[in-house]
Amino acid sequence: MQYLWSFLIGGFICLIAQILIDKTMLTPARILTGYVVAGAVLSAVGIYKPIADFAGAGATVPLLGFGHSLILGVRDAVDSQGFAGIFTGGLRGTAGGIAAAIFFSLIASLIFRLRDK
Repeated sequence: MQYLWSFLIGGFICLIAQILIDKTMLTPARILTGYVVAGAVLSAVGIYKPIADFAGAGATVPLLGFGHSLILGVRDAVDSQGFAGIFTGGLRGTAGGIAAAIFFSLIASLIFRLRDK
């Protein structure tokens, strides 16, 4: 049952993004940035954690989950380091995802070559 809820919640998040792409003049970059900010805001006010706990990867893998991870990292760092945690916590909370994105981008750039159009 967990897989079904994860799929449905993740699919709904993607559905909203697709509707925004199709029906508005927003660029994909603005939608993606908006999703990260929305995840951070929803996490900061305490709404996103219950959704992430319920839906699992369906809520933590999309960009809303990245914003949520940023806020969780900042909260932990502020609790342990004080004010300096505001600046270091976001990177600490999302370091694994950032490192994976850089690594797999490097692998893709080595495998695929850019072609002139």
